[in-house]
Amino acid sequence: MRRLTICTTAVFVSALAMRMPLSAEPPQAAAPQRIDLAERFAARTLRAVNRDVTALPGTPGAVQVDEKAGNGVIWVEGSDFAQGTIEVDVRGRDVPQRSFVGIAFHRKDDSTYDGVYLRPFNFRAQDPARRQNAVQYIAVPEYDWPRLRQEFPSEFENPVDASVAPTEWVPLRVVVKDRTVQVFVGAATSPTLEVRKLGSHDRGQVGLWAGNGSDGAYKNLRITPMK
Repeated sequence: MRRLTICTTAVFVSALAMRMPLSAEPPQAAAPQRIDLAERFAARTLRAVNRDVTALPGTPGAVQVDEKAGNGVIWVEGSDFAQGTIEVDVRGRDVPQRSFVGIAFHRKDDSTYDGVYLRPFNFRAQDPARRQNAVQYIAVPEYDWPRLRQEFPSEFENPVDASVAPTEWVPLRVVVKDRTVQVFVGAATSPTLEVRKLGSHDRGQVGLWAGNGSDGAYKNLRITPMK
């Protein structure tokens, strides 16, 4: 009788374990999609808006965009990003008001998207106010930087670590989860900038971004969607 009770209990516990997991695992990221930008350029799957794009000589997998008035985006055709991580190495210039380099995501159309970009000329500026404006989040056209700076001072901009060189290749990593955007610049292991997401569009293409009057170079694009 005692043996039967033990067996029955074991069966009950086993069945309960099958129905109720011991712990809920956190969401996992899928494998990263590594994008060779020079190959994409050669295959004509980079679509340039208000910029000309070319392969960057001497740097495998990299592309260069020229400078023009107004913002420009190089959309990666076939890309589709909702939540997860976007990484890219960018290189700008240490020239005031002439270097704005970053990434765009959640494209609705060519003028409606979210973006994160760097102002390399502010990385090591002597003026603390300028250093504060080294990395920027935007959601255009409604929330471009002038409105954000006026209505939400310092909320959507931050300085970067002084070790980040303004004229070198800079790793830029953007993590989008729910309604939060985290930005990591250089070798930072904690967010350089963490903001609430303003754009209403939650999915779309990824692009390389250059600001008004700016050129830029880009390589090592990786997109890792969240499962």
